[in-house]
Amino acid sequence: MSDNAPFNDPNGPTARLLAEERAGDNAQAMSVSELSSALKRTVEDRFGHVRVRGEISGFKRAASGHIYFSLKDENARLDAVMWKGGAARLPFAPEDGLEVIATGKLTTYAGRSNYQIVVESLEVAGEGAMMLLFEKLKARLAAEGLFAPQKKVPIPSLPRTIGVVTSPTGAVIRDILHRLADRFPSHVLVWPVLVQGEGAAAQIARAVNGFSAMEAGGPVPRPDLVIVARGGGSIEDLWAFNEEVVVRAVAGCTIPIISAVGHETDTTLCDFAADVRAPTPTAAAEMAVPVRSELLQRVGQAALRMSGAVRRHVDRATERLEAQRRLMPKLTDLSAPHQQRTDELAERLRQSLRTRVGKAELAFSGPAQMLHPRLLARRVDQGQQRLDALARLAGSLHPEAPLKRGFARVTDAHGKTIISREAALLAGDVGLRFADGEVGATIHGAANPPRPATPKAPRPAPNQGNLFEG
Repeated sequence: MSDNAPFNDPNGPTARLLAEERAGDNAQAMSVSELSSALKRTVEDRFGHVRVRGEISGFKRAASGHIYFSLKDENARLDAVMWKGGAARLPFAPEDGLEVIATGKLTTYAGRSNYQIVVESLEVAGEGAMMLLFEKLKARLAAEGLFAPQKKVPIPSLPRTIGVVTSPTGAVIRDILHRLADRFPSHVLVWPVLVQGEGAAAQIARAVNGFSAMEAGGPVPRPDLVIVARGGGSIEDLWAFNEEVVVRAVAGCTIPIISAVGHETDTTLCDFAADVRAPTPTAAAEMAVPVRSELLQRVGQAALRMSGAVRRHVDRATERLEAQRRLMPKLTDLSAPHQQRTDELAERLRQSLRTRVGKAELAFSGPAQMLHPRLLARRVDQGQQRLDALARLAGSLHPEAPLKRGFARVTDAHGKTIISREAALLAGDVGLRFADGEVGATIHGAANPPRPATPKAPRPAPNQGNLFEG
């Protein structure tokens, strides 16, 4: 039996072991790639533009910026991909459990033999879904403490410069400027931004961060207060102020900030992050500055109250001082005892002086008698006599006095008196000083001894007196 002999199968086509082309067979064998390409063309041609509603599941963002997720309902699941460009333009942050409407085209992915939707735009499926996204984002940011009351700071009572983040062409900025001009003209810096649509959230966040980063004292004055404002609209129109990037910028602003987004019944996450929420942009301007005339009136009233308080304080102090003065004793009453004591001390001083003078007179009466003129004259005469005797004695003791009685004074070459024979021999040349002058002399040795005189009877020597007495 041949290998290619057919097996007879009464219940179906003849089974063959070896595939072979047969004449008239329309089912030509295709490769897997050919079939995948054919399916891809068919699907893309048939479903080149579709809108699919479903719940996001398995959401993830790749490092390339592309996002991958699935859309599902209770019966089916569809893989989805959104390329980096479209993902960057999304006005909200997709997350699991959010119901959305995806617009794009179906295609196949041959690598896994499945089909998927390439999403070109993604929208939240109705306000209910947007509110769910709102509440989930609010809960997550609140858990981080972005809305904590202790982070709020009071707005300044009279800001010199006000920064406004809003559209430069809408009625909002005109209302704010008009109300500020009516109440208290202020310097206003407007940072123009888109307030809805693609790119609005990034511009709003950049404006808030820009005001916050300004340095004091720079060429552009740093605002003392920032107002983030937008007119009313649907939840979709206001959604830029619910974006996480905007909420974080408002919560981290280093300048006190007022959120004035929408009408009084509208609520955004920006309102929770701001220091103060205003129901309308016009109300934000009213919160920012006081009415100038009312402020001047309050200042005037405060000045009157202050002057009245000072006057009352002075009056009460005067009354207390007068009461104290009445309680105090008179000056004469206070000084009278001291005056009396002074008089007593003065009298005692006079008595003491008289007593001391009397004792002094008595003590000095004896010495005073010794100072009588006759006694003094007698003592003066005695002193004069003693003085005269001392003068005569001094005259007789003068070295020149003996020269007048015939004696001579022998001196050496230096004028020193020679008083011994040995000194005269050593000097050689000497001077002899007489009463009427001085002559020189030379010592020649020992003189011839005198011959002894004939003894005579002694006779009493005359009394020559003292040699040095005159």
